[in-house]
Amino acid sequence: MWAIGVRPGADGPVVDPAGDVDAAALAALYGATGKVGEAFAHPLPEGPVRWLVLVGLGDGSAHSLRRAGAALARAVVDRHPQRRASVATTVVDGPEQVRAFVAGAMLAAFSFDWRSTNDGPRRLGEVRLIGLSDQAAAELPTAVAIGHASWRARLLATVPSQVKNPGWLAEQAAVIAADAGLEFRVWDEQALTEEGFGGIAAVGRASATPPRLIRLDYTPVGATRRTPHLVLVGKGITFDTGGLSIKPAEAMATMKRDMTGGGIVLAVLAALAEVGCPVKVTGLVAAAENAISGDAMRPGDVIRHYGGRTSEVTNTDAEGRLVMADALAYAAAEIKPDLMVDVATLTGAMKVALGQRTGGFFATDDGVADLISAAGTAAGEPVWRMPLASVYADRIASKIADADNAGGGPGAITAALFLQPFTDGVPWVHLDVASAGDSPSEWHEWTTGPTGFGARLLLEWLGQDAPLDVVTGG
Repeated sequence: MWAIGVRPGADGPVVDPAGDVDAAALAALYGATGKVGEAFAHPLPEGPVRWLVLVGLGDGSAHSLRRAGAALARAVVDRHPQRRASVATTVVDGPEQVRAFVAGAMLAAFSFDWRSTNDGPRRLGEVRLIGLSDQAAAELPTAVAIGHASWRARLLATVPSQVKNPGWLAEQAAVIAADAGLEFRVWDEQALTEEGFGGIAAVGRASATPPRLIRLDYTPVGATRRTPHLVLVGKGITFDTGGLSIKPAEAMATMKRDMTGGGIVLAVLAALAEVGCPVKVTGLVAAAENAISGDAMRPGDVIRHYGGRTSEVTNTDAEGRLVMADALAYAAAEIKPDLMVDVATLTGAMKVALGQRTGGFFATDDGVADLISAAGTAAGEPVWRMPLASVYADRIASKIADADNAGGGPGAITAALFLQPFTDGVPWVHLDVASAGDSPSEWHEWTTGPTGFGARLLLEWLGQDAPLDVVTGG
């Protein structure tokens, strides 16, 4: 299969040449306009190339090329028996375009199934970019690494929870650490209790598969004691029943994906070396299954977190913030990083506020907030900054503990305010991706189900020359 580009023009679509084929006539036949997202597959009667695909390139921007890559991937999977395609350099060239096109093609082709037969979703086998410039070709490894990170995050979120429990997630982290040359540590349920991780222990104690805290450490080549240090914290709830404050049955159907934040952290740590991240990064995944048993956490319980701060549990379905609080407090006290970023599918309120195509975030530093917003736009994962509005702090006040874990609306803001004290004043970003963590339908590079939203954003940012200078003054 051979792909050529179609661009909108003042006098009609502009079609790239296609050898002996009258590509302009084919564009007219199919009504191709060059609008981004168009992909028309035309069979060729003879020769080694059996299909020609007319791909709409829009304005040729990275945003448009990402969607063009997605459209091509779907056309290849639908039409080509070997699911392979070659793409001319006239379609995509330049580092930003390559990165966007590759992400679109890789992620639109994502699929997962455990069928007993081979009649499930077909997969994209190969896309070749032909005739790239040296500069564009040099960008390919980074582009593939970023696309693969989102793919990995989606895969981790899609695996059913009969397999995916906290121990399994720790095993995946160990494999990633070995493959990527990362330092690895895991706390089991006994160590969590002995060392004071009361939130993780309380949330996970009702499950037959006990909780874990996972730590991965990345150190760039040539790092010194003065190299800036970032901590990434991910929510790793491998299944969420809601606990004793049980969810309705229909709300549990997607709860194998409640560890999306943890999956993103693992996927990002795995790709840091490949994108050339110049700063130290520690990844922490607070992993637990929020289950129901005779030993389940109860409404009215008071939890003592790492470092001593206490939380009154008024809703056991607000469990994600309880495990993340421990990880944030540990990072602030023991690692003392220059910046902390957490990522979680934390609140349904964020989905109400932003829908399902935009992520939300909170930040204590305006400079970091600008970098996060810009990285999201560049990576195709747009985010909107929300206010850390202290006027709502009274909603999480408790008469018997330092805070109430479920202070009510506005839910995304009160959840962020609950977490903020655990950062101990360290500059902090809280990514609540409950809005965009799941796609309700096929939409450009997003496939129905888990999106891995956040992985591309974080790698776009961390692959820059000096991602933490805004907080370190470097």
